Amino acid sequence: MIVNYRANADAARAVVDDIVSRGGSATALAADVCDPEQVSALIAEVMAAHGGIDVLVCNANTVTPRFEPLSDVEWDDFVGKVTGELAGAFFVTKAALAVMRPRRSGRIIYVSSTAADYVGSGRLSHSTAKAALNTFARHVAAEAAADGITVNTVAPGAVITEASASVITGERREFLSGNSVLGRVVEPDDVAAVIGALVDPAMAAVSGAVVRVDAGFGVLVGGPSSMA
Repeated sequence: MIVNYRANADAARAVVDDIVSRGGSATALAADVCDPEQVSALIAEVMAAHGGIDVLVCNANTVTPRFEPLSDVEWDDFVGKVTGELAGAFFVTKAALAVMRPRRSGRIIYVSSTAADYVGSGRLSHSTAKAALNTFARHVAAEAAADGITVNTVAPGAVITEASASVITGERREFLSGNSVLGRVVEPDDVAAVIGALVDPAMAAVSGAVVRVDAGFGVLVGGPSSMA
C-alpha cells in the first residue's frame, strides 16, 4: 500500500506504522496531487514498486475552505476550493486509469461528504466542491465501466477526528447523536470499513454509487443542516 502525503510526513509515517502493526505493508510517498508532474512521478514510483494499481482512494484535503456566506466569499477563495477539490481527483484519476485499463480491473473510491446534499450557513464553497466531486465520480464510473473498473464515492457526515474533536463536543455531539437513527456519531473506522467493503470483489456490481456514512443522520434530518 502507498500512503500519499503532501507536507505532513509525520502523519503519513504514523499511518504506515499503523498498517504495519496490523500485519500489512505500506510506504509513504510525497506528492502534491494537484500538480500533474508530481502525480506522474508518484505513479512511476508506485509502478516501479508494485507493477500496477488495484485500488485508488482519493481522500486529499487539498484546500480548506472559508466557511462564510456568499456576501463575504471572495471569488478566488470560492474557485480555489472547487478547483482544488477537483484538481487532485482529476490528475490522480487520469494517471491511475491509464494503469488500470490495460489490466481491465480496478477500484476507485472518492471520499466526499454529505455536505454535497445540505444547505447550511457558510457552506457554499465546501458543499459546491463536494457536489462537483460526486458528479465527476459518476462520469468516471460511466467511462471506466467497459474496462472492468468500478468507481464509487463514500460520503461521510460529521466524523470524530483529531481535526474535529474540538468542534464535535457537548451540545453539538448530542445534536448529531440524537438526530441519527443509530444514536451515535461516526468514527474514522466506520468510513474505512465502507471503503474496504467497496473494494471487495463481491461488490463488483456496484459502481457510480454515493454511499452515505452518517449513522443515519440524513434519515431523520431532511432539511438544511450543518452536518459535515
